[in-house]
Amino acid sequence: MTAGHTHTRGFVRREVLQVGFSGFLGMSLPQVLSARALADPTAKATGRRTAGAPRAKSIIIAFMSGGLSHIDSVDMKPDAPDGIRGEFKPIDTAVAGIQFCEHMPLLAQRAGDLAVVRSLSHKYTNHLNATHELLTGHSQPGAFFDKIASRDDYPCYASGLDYLRPRTDGVPTGVMLPTYLMEGPLTWPGQHAGFLGPRHDPWQIRQDPNKPGFQVESLALPVGFSVERLGRRQALLDQVNAGMLPQTDLGRDPMSDQRARAMSLLTSGRVSGAFDLDKEDPAVRDRYGRHMFGQSLLLARRLVEAGVPIVQVNLGRVQQWDTHSANFKNLKNNLLPPTDRGMSALLDDLKARGLLDETLVVLAGEFGRTPRIGSSTGNNNTADGRDHWSKVFSALFAGGGVRGGQVVGASDRIGAYPASPPYSPGDFAATLYHALGVDPASELRDRLDRPIRLCDGSPIAPLFGT
Repeated sequence: MTAGHTHTRGFVRREVLQVGFSGFLGMSLPQVLSARALADPTAKATGRRTAGAPRAKSIIIAFMSGGLSHIDSVDMKPDAPDGIRGEFKPIDTAVAGIQFCEHMPLLAQRAGDLAVVRSLSHKYTNHLNATHELLTGHSQPGAFFDKIASRDDYPCYASGLDYLRPRTDGVPTGVMLPTYLMEGPLTWPGQHAGFLGPRHDPWQIRQDPNKPGFQVESLALPVGFSVERLGRRQALLDQVNAGMLPQTDLGRDPMSDQRARAMSLLTSGRVSGAFDLDKEDPAVRDRYGRHMFGQSLLLARRLVEAGVPIVQVNLGRVQQWDTHSANFKNLKNNLLPPTDRGMSALLDDLKARGLLDETLVVLAGEFGRTPRIGSSTGNNNTADGRDHWSKVFSALFAGGGVRGGQVVGASDRIGAYPASPPYSPGDFAATLYHALGVDPASELRDRLDRPIRLCDGSPIAPLFGT
């Protein structure tokens, strides 16, 4: 309800059952569930499946907003000229012939589980356009510099999946955490359902799970309520509705299914229990690292266990990886170590629980950084900074049927352009959908009921050993 709304007596009782959570444009849980129920239940994929044998049930996307410097991480150029190769030294990994940055020692030890794609490429060097490109697999409609999110955008992966595989168990198809990509008036595209509408928006969590007392307030019972008392209120509400609401063709309250799903989330513990990190073994929490990166990745694992198909973990605030100045200092002290620790713990944890084979893990930013230190592609950079660079960049993949211990694609000798056929964001998107068994050629429908192809790319076949 909006502020200032006056209530009639008969509706106050209903509002104790509104278990809301924040989503794009302020969508609450009942609103999302209600809107989702209005979606066409007959919406299906085209029926044609991609080749191969997809194995993933879930995807965890670790997103580095701002863009990871590929040259200073997983595509180092130690033989490049001074001013390009940077300050960091490469180290050998557990796989002969593959080297990572010296500040990624834990991931280097786990290279046998990792596939490095070194020839991703697209044309956008603006953060917002590039983020839409990577998180939807499409160019942003009518893209211009700093074009913010709109309902004309393409859907993010969780939203596309939710449209094609609508759920009936109250478990969200997608969760994004722990930060919302927004700066001042600029809201980053690629975080919601775009033209599919808010009914398919993922659930946005905007709290740091490393903070003491972390709790998603909307999944807590109202003050003074027990599960039993809330159940009695539900029964009373049903009686009120039976006498007050007009009968539909189905002979029941059209909102009852949505309230039932909200109640299920609140009382069953299936999803809400995943957020209770205090139940996790403290030693496990320590392995992830007691920082926002580590605890967010741990929470992603718990959500996957609870049945959430797609979880996006934003590694830091919006543009935190945007190293226009102090590139090496920031990577060394603030960015690479917690990522190295958290991602390594995630891989180990998933493997120990038998979940890695069915969980695709992806580490990527919206683009890379300039090969030449201090050079500019339109921004102000200090002598020790790197600017935006989308001509070629890298991403890591593991699990979900991916064959680890390999490098896919290559950049040139200075990390400036692809030295092998490039992979587009459309191919990136097709890879994620394929891993889940979703045909990238599936058909969506926009607000005008026009057919839109889910994805224009093709899966990155070498990732799956084909």
